[in-house]
Amino acid sequence: MADQVMEDDIVPSACVPSNNDSLIFPLYTQAHNGSDIDLEEDIPQLNAGPLRYSTTLTNRQRGNMVSVLPATLDSLSVQQLAAQGELTQLKEYLLKDNTLINHPDERGFTPLMWAAAFGEIETVRYLLEMEADPHILAKERESALSLASTGGYSDIVTLLLDKKVDINIYDWNGGTPLLYAVRGNHVKCVEVLLERGADLTMEADSGYTPMDLAVALGYKKVQQVIENHILRLFQNKD
Repeated sequence: MADQVMEDDIVPSACVPSNNDSLIFPLYTQAHNGSDIDLEEDIPQLNAGPLRYSTTLTNRQRGNMVSVLPATLDSLSVQQLAAQGELTQLKEYLLKDNTLINHPDERGFTPLMWAAAFGEIETVRYLLEMEADPHILAKERESALSLASTGGYSDIVTLLLDKKVDINIYDWNGGTPLLYAVRGNHVKCVEVLLERGADLTMEADSGYTPMDLAVALGYKKVQQVIENHILRLFQNKD
C-alpha cells in the first residue's frame, strides 16, 4: 500500500466526504444553534448513503425534551417521530395502526432505521420489543446496523446484533458496518463489532480492508483495537 493515499481512494462515496458536505456542515451548525431540522426536507437532499444520517442532530440530542410543539406532532410521519425520539407520540401512532411499524419511506428507510441512525436507543428498544424487523434493507441495501455503526451508537449496535442481524451486510454504497465504524473513528463500536464476529477481511469497493482504512486515515486507537483483536485470534488458535 502506498505511504500516502488520497481519501477518495480509500472507500467509495459512503465512506468519503463528498460535495454534499457543503450541505451537511450548515445543517450541523444550525442544529447546535438550536434551529429545527426538517427530516423530510433537509436530510434527503444529502443523498449520499448511511454516513449522512448521523451528521445532523435532533432536538432530543441537543438536550431539549420536546422537539416540536405538541400541536404539530400529529403532522409528523412515523419515520420522523422515530428519528426525533418522540416515543410517546410514536406509541400512540402505532397503537392506532401497528402495520406502520415496518413502513418504509421513499428511500426504503423504516422507523427502526431512522431511530438507529439518530441514536435514539429507547425508541430502538421499543420498536424491537414491538417486533419491528431489524433485517429489512433499504433501497441501497442500507440496514439499521449500518446506520447505527455509522453514528458510532454501540449500544444500538449491540441491540441489533442480539436480534441476529447480518453483521457483515454489504450495501451498495460500498461498505459494511465495520467499515463504517472504522471510517467514523468509532472505537467502541469497532470493538463491539469485532467481539461479535465482524469479518476483518471484507473489503470496500476500492479494496481496502478495515485495517487498511484505519491505517490510511491515521486512526491509531481503532488500529490498536484491530491489532489486539487479530492477536487474540491467533492466541486462541494455539
